Amino acid sequence: MSYIHNNPDWPRLAWDIESLAGQLSAVRHRQGLLVGRVAALGLETRQESQLAALTADVVKSSAIEGEQLPPDEVRSSIARRLGLAVGGLSASSRAVDGVVQMMLDATQRFNEPLSERRLCEWHSALFPVGHGARQRMTIGAWRTDANGPMQVVSGSLAEPRVHFEAPAAARVPLEMERFFDWMNAPSVLDPVLRAAVAHFWFVTIHPFDDGNGRIARAIADLALARADGRRERYYSMSAQIEAERGEYYRQLERAQRGGVDITAWIAWFLGCLDRSFARAELAMDRVLRDGRIWELVNSRGANERQRLVLTRILGDWEGWLTTSKYATLAKCSSDTALRDVKEMVGWGVLAQNEKGGRSVSYRLA
Repeated sequence: MSYIHNNPDWPRLAWDIESLAGQLSAVRHRQGLLVGRVAALGLETRQESQLAALTADVVKSSAIEGEQLPPDEVRSSIARRLGLAVGGLSASSRAVDGVVQMMLDATQRFNEPLSERRLCEWHSALFPVGHGARQRMTIGAWRTDANGPMQVVSGSLAEPRVHFEAPAAARVPLEMERFFDWMNAPSVLDPVLRAAVAHFWFVTIHPFDDGNGRIARAIADLALARADGRRERYYSMSAQIEAERGEYYRQLERAQRGGVDITAWIAWFLGCLDRSFARAELAMDRVLRDGRIWELVNSRGANERQRLVLTRILGDWEGWLTTSKYATLAKCSSDTALRDVKEMVGWGVLAQNEKGGRSVSYRLA
């Protein structure tokens, strides 16, 4: 199988800027609207929106690779590193702190050049004392051929399917030198396009034994931070990629098996980015809604039971609230649960669903 890195024109990647111009313009416009909306928010709301976006970025980027990180640990690690005054901080593991360290280094120091040392530090942070590493894996250094060719494989051991084979390890130093030269050089290319190209170029080189996908997405985040011109993050490209994980891998595989024209990959990347902005707008609406609810609840002097249940409802709650669920969560009697719920209905926090009788249930108003 011939891959793009074997093409005599590699790494002179090409794309049809005319066919991408309209899509790029629309994405940049939506990006500007999002940044403008954020600027109009209060400090507390901005911090909560940023914390939510950064948490999603770390959790979802790892989830793409099949690693599940506890969101509460990720949130706490980010808040501590950014010095954000938020409640309910929990302890975080070295594995979580390592991923957070890499992501914040990429987005907070976006104007600093990329280098072998910097990426190797990211790689070491991803695998503290070998956490999550495969046997005989090189940590904090370019890969070798000790484990054979670097391949992206699915299926069983008996019948593996090779989706991609990276350049031989001996090529990696020169390939990465070219990549760094391009990434760090002044350019007239739109920084959003540079993010799409950088992601694809790096993940095609696949310079490490493991962690290449997460580092590629961190590099894309760095380039997108350059496009925003700000360290604060209010959207998560990784969260949207995780939602479209199957198509993400199909687009990569198709582009890596083709010629050096990667127009189709860039078009998909721009579309995914646009959808990540839409996701961020919904998340921001939720933060604003939650803020209004808590402001109302605090002004009414809610009791601890009501605060506990409301925290759950505003979190990962699924379905409707009933008095029996309330009683279970708050560890109280059914009569107390009914009084609490009716009180919150009177405040305009909860609303009773239309179906009554023995199936009385409630939702956020």
